Amino acid sequence: MAVKRYRVFTDANVLIRGVTFPRFPYEILRLAAKHEIVLVVSPSVLDDVRHYVGELFPDHLPTLEAFLATALVEIVDEPAPEEVDANRDLVRDVDDVPIVLAAAKAEVDFLVSTDADLTDVDESTEKLRQVLAPGKVMKVGTFLNEVVGWTHTELATINRRRWEDVKEKAWGPEKVKEIEEEKEEHP
Repeated sequence: MAVKRYRVFTDANVLIRGVTFPRFPYEILRLAAKHEIVLVVSPSVLDDVRHYVGELFPDHLPTLEAFLATALVEIVDEPAPEEVDANRDLVRDVDDVPIVLAAAKAEVDFLVSTDADLTDVDESTEKLRQVLAPGKVMKVGTFLNEVVGWTHTELATINRRRWEDVKEKAWGPEKVKEIEEEKEEHP
């Protein structure tokens, strides 16, 4: 029996943090690079990521592009502007409305974020939890623990991890070359 490969929508925060710091968000990206999950994003999320990584962490831009070339990524449609306007009160931060609507329209299994405007469970996210079922919106660490099955001990080991502590990179130029060679051998 095949194991279900979850479709996980992430916001720009997860991608930016995942390519710049080897902590919880990196592990989400690593799962996508290993094709264990499908990372789902919208074009505006990718645009934001490329912009912020290019502006704030330009040395990590090649890492981002290598990740995108390696990982299992699905790009879904943006919601229509009229739909965004009609749902402005969906979450605290109106800038997050297109993310929630794109994730809902794509019928993803999970929306994973580091943004408290999406992950807090209070009155400000009540409408969000009506659009995406309770338990579908998670913090990164919660996803790794509850869905992937990592223990708190395993999570604690990466909480302050640095790049030099990462033994095997999940993506990069050599990984992209390896995947391309595999594609040529097994089209």
